[in-house]
Amino acid sequence: MTNLRIGHGYDVHRLTEGRPLVLGGVEIPYAKGLLGHSDADVLLHAIMDALLGAAALGDIGKLFPDQDDAFLNISSLILLEKVRGKLEKSGYCVVNIDATVIAQQPKIAPYIQDMRQCIAEKLGIGCEQVNVKGTTEEKLGFTGDGSGIAAHAVCLLEKKIL
Repeated sequence: MTNLRIGHGYDVHRLTEGRPLVLGGVEIPYAKGLLGHSDADVLLHAIMDALLGAAALGDIGKLFPDQDDAFLNISSLILLEKVRGKLEKSGYCVVNIDATVIAQQPKIAPYIQDMRQCIAEKLGIGCEQVNVKGTTEEKLGFTGDGSGIAAHAVCLLEKKIL
């Protein structure tokens, strides 16, 4: 018998000067980066919240509070590994992830394969289990005017029940 669980995650960060832009664990050449306590990788943050939500393990704010200097400027890839450990300890494995980055600029298409591989590697799953896509908001709202970047993610987890 199996137990399937669905999770959804969302994150948003403001773009700012003087920081690297990291999405899906991949540094992308761009004039601005995302502002946040960690590296502010909105894609990984949305994915982690989806995974944690599906397993009913809270969210990244609970696990990695922005008041804790241990997480200051930390790579979200390290946080993703910690989430993987919590999932494994709880008996869950990732079936698949589908994520969308919402940004007017930069275009992320050239980096999607690297993002998928990076995410899959950190979660110990196949690249075919991870989908990443990008969209704009046709110059509407904070993502459309270039003020920030957002990401949504959904995932399916499976827990073996003996």
